[in-house]
Amino acid sequence: VQLQASGGGLVQAGDSVRLSCAASGRTFSNFHMGWFRQAPGKERVFVAAIRGSGGGGSTHYADSVKGRFTLSRDNAKNTVYLLMNSLRPEDTAVYYCAADPSIILSSIRTSRLYRYWGQGTQVTVSS
Repeated sequence: VQLQASGGGLVQAGDSVRLSCAASGRTFSNFHMGWFRQAPGKERVFVAAIRGSGGGGSTHYADSVKGRFTLSRDNAKNTVYLLMNSLRPEDTAVYYCAADPSIILSSIRTSRLYRYWGQGTQVTVSS
């Protein structure tokens, strides 16, 4: 599985950005998809995840983005979308999408358990 993240850029606080992650492969609907971010000098942290068909497509969010970010998937296009509203300077980071066919729900926030990773896309939010 290959993942291609896109949609980042430089925005102002309060703006919205939609990130996309396009996946190769014909079993995309079965994959659990996650977004993580890494700010300069900090560890990569969980942002959001959406489960595959086996998990009912449920979504999960970090507390820091809950209510502002929305994760969705279009299985026909093999793509997940992270809509980020009300962006803050502290949202500035490189955003990575990740995929795994079998990660369990209790581990969905754990980056090291995802098997496949995209290349990352920079989001910079100015104040």
